[in-house]
Amino acid sequence: MIDRDDHRSLAQRLDLAHFQDEAPGMAFWHPNGLVLYRLLEEAARRHIAAEGYREVRTPQVLRRPVWELSGHWSHFQGGMFQVPDGSVEAALKPVSCPGHIQIVKRAAPSYRDLPIRLAELGVCHRDEPGGTLHGLLRLRQFTQDDGHIFCSEDQAEAEAERFCRNLPGFYRAFGFEKLSVALSLRPDERAGDDASWDRAEGMLRAVLDRVGLDYAVQPGQGAFYGPKIEYALEDRHGRAWQCGTIQLDMVMPVRFDVRYADASGERRHVVMLHRALYGSLERFLGILLEHHGASLPPWLAPVQVAVLPVAGGGDYAADLARRLRGLRVQVDDREETLARRVAEAHDLGVPFVAVAGAREAASRSVALRGRDGQQVLAEAEAVAALERACAAPI
Repeated sequence: MIDRDDHRSLAQRLDLAHFQDEAPGMAFWHPNGLVLYRLLEEAARRHIAAEGYREVRTPQVLRRPVWELSGHWSHFQGGMFQVPDGSVEAALKPVSCPGHIQIVKRAAPSYRDLPIRLAELGVCHRDEPGGTLHGLLRLRQFTQDDGHIFCSEDQAEAEAERFCRNLPGFYRAFGFEKLSVALSLRPDERAGDDASWDRAEGMLRAVLDRVGLDYAVQPGQGAFYGPKIEYALEDRHGRAWQCGTIQLDMVMPVRFDVRYADASGERRHVVMLHRALYGSLERFLGILLEHHGASLPPWLAPVQVAVLPVAGGGDYAADLARRLRGLRVQVDDREETLARRVAEAHDLGVPFVAVAGAREAASRSVALRGRDGQQVLAEAEAVAALERACAAPI
């Protein structure tokens, strides 16, 4: 029996998404769920725009030579969905890195163009074993907020530091105040030489020391192409969830021969930073549900205001809903008792309930119920208060 506060139970109760055997590890998004999914996309887009990223889109299927160069064919082949492409082997992308590399390589940048910051909300597929699938937290199809910074080696530390300084504020907007940081070092199975790994690990250590973060060291837990800084969020139950990451890669740019022209005209290999805010949108959404339960922050609630007309308030309720058209509003005019409709709105996680009857219509007021109690406000005051309470903080 799944606990009522488990994200899978909440996804069903809030009518967000479902799963079925015909598509294991892949979500069927319902309207309310897609609203929440889009809100995560929009928050990521606002953040990356402010950080100077440009959004791109790359193919879902790439042929084997690309994955051989990236190292995924030898280091991650078991986790890839391979597909036939005529006489050539190919695979659905598990990550967007090689696609972004193709864009930068074709641009043939100079040092004046660096750093180049690219981002993609890319649909990825990984052939996870059936026994490991777990609701939104472990999927075969998911959207990764994949970002890559292409820069010179002497720019890499500043770019990583910028990411580390700005990420905690992004998480606070979602209600996560506690986080932990880890530095994951070279695994036994890896690409690249020890000298490159020494420099990459040293640079990330220097970043963490400058930012002043306490961090754990995780030997052997880095990606096969480079070390990484990982962020884990703590939920209301005290559980840690690994989310954001930034990885320093000196391997793929060499393998793909991605270069820039320096001030003297010499062609040098770029350094590549892989970064993610969420890790995957679906997993982050599952973590949000585990953290907040049905009481998502008002800016994330699929329905922000339920307007409940009572006797003589039908026309006024419709007018009030129109005044709130910038918010996600639902008018519940069913022939149910007010108490029943209020209870159902609460159970569905609606943060605000506005009751509109003949008395409210006559006084142009709103009986407004929030999670912290009830108050009667003038209509204009209620509209302004709801707009403030439901505004996105990022």
